[in-house]
Amino acid sequence: MAVEERSTGASPLEAFRYRLFAMLWVATIVSSIGSWMYSAAAGWLMTSLTKDAFLVSLVQVANSAPLFLLAVVAGALTDIIDKRRLLIWGESATAVLSGVFAAYVWFNWVTAVSLLWFMFLVSVCGALTSPAWQAVVPSLVPKEELPGAVSANSVGFNLSRAVGPALAGAIIGPLGIAVPFVFNAVSNFGVIGVLLGWREPKVTGVTFPPERFGSAVGVGLRYAINNMPLRKTFVRTIAFFLFASSYWALLPLVARLRVSGGPAIYGFLLGAIGLGAVGAAFVMPYWKRRFGADGLVAAASIGTAIALVLFAIAREPVAALIASIVAGAAWICGVATLNVSAQLALPDWVRGRGIAMYMTVMFGSLTLGSALWGQLATLTSLQAALFTAAAAMLAGIPLTWRWKLQTGEQLDLTPSTQWPAPVVSRSIEGADGPVLVTIEYRLARADNRKSFLSALGKLRHERLRDGANSWGIFEDTSQSGQFLETFLVASWTEHLRQHQRVTNADYVLQEHVIGLLEGEPLITHFIAPKE
Repeated sequence: MAVEERSTGASPLEAFRYRLFAMLWVATIVSSIGSWMYSAAAGWLMTSLTKDAFLVSLVQVANSAPLFLLAVVAGALTDIIDKRRLLIWGESATAVLSGVFAAYVWFNWVTAVSLLWFMFLVSVCGALTSPAWQAVVPSLVPKEELPGAVSANSVGFNLSRAVGPALAGAIIGPLGIAVPFVFNAVSNFGVIGVLLGWREPKVTGVTFPPERFGSAVGVGLRYAINNMPLRKTFVRTIAFFLFASSYWALLPLVARLRVSGGPAIYGFLLGAIGLGAVGAAFVMPYWKRRFGADGLVAAASIGTAIALVLFAIAREPVAALIASIVAGAAWICGVATLNVSAQLALPDWVRGRGIAMYMTVMFGSLTLGSALWGQLATLTSLQAALFTAAAAMLAGIPLTWRWKLQTGEQLDLTPSTQWPAPVVSRSIEGADGPVLVTIEYRLARADNRKSFLSALGKLRHERLRDGANSWGIFEDTSQSGQFLETFLVASWTEHLRQHQRVTNADYVLQEHVIGLLEGEPLITHFIAPKE
């Protein structure tokens, strides 16, 4: 699939019992092999067009920048429109653009600038479908098989990472640089065919009109800002990818300048990264049980730093191959753990947008890091850039340790049906609003005040995550222990969506608040009157 789905520690084989998943897995393996062939060939082609380290690093920037710039947009699209159609259109556009790109290379029309532009445009198509690829997996297998499906996708992605670059390196010499681009252009047809034959299951239950695009983006941003487990994951994501991006950006120059290799050596180095990742994927469940999520990401950071040092001192292909295997194993451990940490923090209704925010942070770090290390290599040397990245990677471990990963695992994010429906005295249109909700609280005892305010602080994040534009808590000056909570929602429909978004974890928090009160809270809804 377009972007790697990461392992959760379950067996990768269980999900293949489901025919549709198995068919799509095979099709996406072929497509991913084509993508890795094209990516490896593009990196090598750029070193033939220029020796400038910064321009070479921009190949990785062109690949990752759209995923940084467009992930939020793609996440909103994933949550509000049909995922299957989005994937079909995105994969079709990728095939067309890749075909034009291949023609440019075939006829020797490509320049350094046009190479970067084509890579950027192809990556735009991938960026618009990436959250959909990850969000669609629960539709392919039962919920209890989801960890195995995610693990299988991770193994498949890394198998293609191992095969694609090595195959590209092997065929560029005898068949020419254009052949990997041609293969990539036709490799998407299998995915498109499987998608055309699939019908996504219908969602049952209460339905609302599709969210407006601008509103969906705003809700997604507010959700990410007010989700503490997700924010902790973001901090650790930056600390890992900002520095791990250095070897992805500079590997073509390591192959050409450090070990004096040709395209076959570069392909084998990329392939070795994939092999290291595949091997680590099968032992990662044991490592996860032994070290925990935080320890596994710390170990991945140490492994990446070791690989960077090996790349910097390598003078022979063997040393670079060892560095690639270490880098691949570290990469899958870091990426898998961080991705699962993000997934565990997200309920289904905002999964596409939440994944998109994670991807924005991840690929933003990759984009910024690639440009940073390329520029540093230009101003100093290739070795200096790699050594600096290794040192910074190690420094990031203690600096970010207090932001713990996978803290959303203990939360029950299934929808709760306990929030009572609002009482109305007249017909209200869905677009009417804004809606002001007030909730009056009366504390049972004065010494409950501290616990109550602490719980309301957490409840604030829940209101804003689920769609409120603003929130406040006010204390009555004339009656001790009397409080008023207020929050504003854009429309009546958006407020009804809030009722659907309340999770069991939120309900437990609300029950804790009620336990501190004298009697039940009084809930009142106000709506802006029509003229």
